[in-house]
Amino acid sequence: MYRALFTLVLSRLDPERAHHLAFDVIRALPALGIGSLVRRVTRPDPSLAVEALGLRFDSPFGVAAGFDKEGIAILGLGQLGFGHVEIGTITAIPQPGNPKPRLFRLIPDRAVINRMGFNNSGADAAATRLRTIVTRRHRPVIGVNIGKSRVVEVDDAVADYLVSTRLLAPLADYLVVNVSSPNTPGLRGLQEIERLEPLLTAVRDAAEGTPVLVKIAPDLSDDEATAIARLAVRLGLGGIIATNTTLSRSGLRTPRSVVEAAGAGGLSGAPLAARSLEVLRVVRSAVPDDFCVISVGGVETADDVAERLAAGATLVQGYTAFLYRGPLWARQINRGLAARQRG
Repeated sequence: MYRALFTLVLSRLDPERAHHLAFDVIRALPALGIGSLVRRVTRPDPSLAVEALGLRFDSPFGVAAGFDKEGIAILGLGQLGFGHVEIGTITAIPQPGNPKPRLFRLIPDRAVINRMGFNNSGADAAATRLRTIVTRRHRPVIGVNIGKSRVVEVDDAVADYLVSTRLLAPLADYLVVNVSSPNTPGLRGLQEIERLEPLLTAVRDAAEGTPVLVKIAPDLSDDEATAIARLAVRLGLGGIIATNTTLSRSGLRTPRSVVEAAGAGGLSGAPLAARSLEVLRVVRSAVPDDFCVISVGGVETADDVAERLAAGATLVQGYTAFLYRGPLWARQINRGLAARQRG
């Protein structure tokens, strides 16, 4: 049914408009009082629960940052069966993001190009919203992804991240330092060890016990990914998220003219799967067995999630396939994982 709706209606809408329409429905689930009914259908099997970062996740599968940029639909997403919701990316200073259009579907590839540019209302507004959610009994684990404000120079990035950290770490179950989005000028340069170490050290200290993770790009070399993984362990971080979107456009089925018309931005979805899995294996080989590694990129089915878990992922996230699979996507994943366990 959703596939027909996507083909006939949603695929013909502007992608950002279609996202907002779907988002509004998810956001409304708790307010309409039907979320608890939905939850009866989507609740993960208890056998899927995972202990990580000192937290209990009802399912290893969660929503990656980017879907709920502001922390508005956390409860609705939890009611759809996601074990955790990572909100953001949130910046210290409110910003509108890049000019529209900035989100593009590559339907033959089941992929998306985005150059959203961290559009959000700022860390203070996000903190206000989170205060009303974190005390709720039935909510998913909440991750908060923070990034550099666009107007802040790279040399001043540490102070900028610390504003967000001090506001949001007390309200987050875990905090993610995003240094890997391709849509903020200079941001990926913060993945260089000499810049990254003081940033992560400062955020870790300011977070005052909230687990801190770092999110890396798929476009790093294996040696660079290994170096960051070892740094994260040495600094006592909570974990690593691998990976963000890619700048690569290789191997796409979508006509070149369509890809070129979309322009710059990060590519996500199925074409990222192979590299994301490679980086997961590289990172896992460089860290202790009990170190949290969250895999994201090109995940669409329960088999995909199971493959990531078998390759060493502690948790798995998705986003792009949500646009193609529809609101029962997490339910499909969770049921498939439970069926595999029963074997």
